[in-house]
Amino acid sequence: MTAGSAHSQKVCFADFKHPCYKMAYFHELSSRVSFQEARLACESEGGVLLSLENEAEQKLIESMLQNLTKPGTGISDGDFWIGLWRNGDGQTSGACPDLYQWSDGSSSQYRNWYTDEPSCGSEKCVVMYHQPTANPGLGGPYLYQWNDDRCNMKHNYICKYEPEINPTAPAEKPYLTNQPADTHQNVVVTEAGIIPNLIYVVIPTIPLLLLILVAFGTCCFQMLHKSKGRTKTSPNQSTLWISKSTRKESGMEV
Repeated sequence: MTAGSAHSQKVCFADFKHPCYKMAYFHELSSRVSFQEARLACESEGGVLLSLENEAEQKLIESMLQNLTKPGTGISDGDFWIGLWRNGDGQTSGACPDLYQWSDGSSSQYRNWYTDEPSCGSEKCVVMYHQPTANPGLGGPYLYQWNDDRCNMKHNYICKYEPEINPTAPAEKPYLTNQPADTHQNVVVTEAGIIPNLIYVVIPTIPLLLLILVAFGTCCFQMLHKSKGRTKTSPNQSTLWISKSTRKESGMEV
């Protein structure tokens, strides 16, 4: 598999805490790969076929796939291999879902199966549905939920890597690495995770904003109080002046 045949880009995060990811998408169905080929492709680049630890990571991957299929990218239907699979024959269907394990050794018990999945039988390897143009089924759209499939079927795939340290990367934004030579034709750039990183910036500033609001409110209250005081004294002064003037006029008449 050559670098020019895959439309992909490795995405990392400037906080150095999130793993890096790569969505490998193939426009040509004939270029898509089996589960084992996808696994070897990820490992050859120092990564692993995607394992998912929790719902938050699932949502992050979904946001990346949404960006991947924006209008104008030319990318549409095509499921993605993830690193979940089972090994073992002769098992009953009741025990089947418990036999799935992550190829990278992760102990995560998080699952996001589509309705009535896994179907088991000869289908032992798992894909993340990505069929935005397909009519919805009993479990809703065929998007982002998981389905077991035959391991020799041809699909796209998602790799996962340890965080990379790049001091020159702009803060709070994902940055891109390992760009192929011809990025204009062959690479679809995926940018996601910006909103989760912004949270780390916004939350610490909330106490400061509250302090500024309290100070501003106190200042306005004091100014308003002084203004009311001046308004109350003005009528009294006017009354005294009128009273003196009246007495003087009374004396002149006598």
